Amino acid sequence: MTSTATHLRPSHLRLGVNIDHVATIRNARGGLHPCPLRAAELAAAAGADGITIHLREDRRHITDDDLATLAGAIQLPINLEMAATDEMLAIALKHRPHAACIVPERRAERTTEGGLDAAGQHNSLQPIVARLTDAGIRVSLFIAPEQRQLDAAAQLGVPVVELHTGPYAHAVADDAVAAELARLARATDYAASLGLETHAGHGLSYANVSPVAALPQLAELNIGHFLVGEALFVGLEAAIRHMRQLMDASRAA
Repeated sequence: MTSTATHLRPSHLRLGVNIDHVATIRNARGGLHPCPLRAAELAAAAGADGITIHLREDRRHITDDDLATLAGAIQLPINLEMAATDEMLAIALKHRPHAACIVPERRAERTTEGGLDAAGQHNSLQPIVARLTDAGIRVSLFIAPEQRQLDAAAQLGVPVVELHTGPYAHAVADDAVAAELARLARATDYAASLGLETHAGHGLSYANVSPVAALPQLAELNIGHFLVGEALFVGLEAAIRHMRQLMDASRAA
């Protein structure tokens, strides 16, 4: 891979739609409704470039059956978020999704609370990254926008990193928002200098997506919870289409 940052600037910013919380609503009462497959099909119709799902150890939303159904039925690439465990490695190798994003996971958390410590977990991550890569699965790491973590990702040989945008999304004061956005911008530039493709996600909404989408080195945003929530009011297709429009407008500008 080249280390020239400008060479990696994508003209089209991809949108990966995370449909985990369609399954969360279904699981609240059991049964089959609402259907994650139908959500994936609507996302494709609305302009999504991929479908993201997180198969958690406790199966609190997406299930093994969901993964099997989606893998066999949709044309969009699947990005499987997974913990770095033997169980999840075996599942990924069985279903061969387009991509696997390794994320930190704790049963007690409501959602992913921080980035993976790729630097501190290098030795345990290396064999998992190698197995996934050998199987033809594109591996990414969900990490904080920090140079130490980006260096570790490059050393592990992954082609992609996904930057955790939670601190930016949850910042309230203008100076805090600006500082977090600047940190993301520095990280995307540094990642490009290492030859890494850069994605971002967590907590993004209509209100805060545009400045992130405007970062020229980003190739993809992964957004889920906000879109599923907004779908309650406007429908899933409309929610995704509006997000797609905001992203496209920011990238064009």
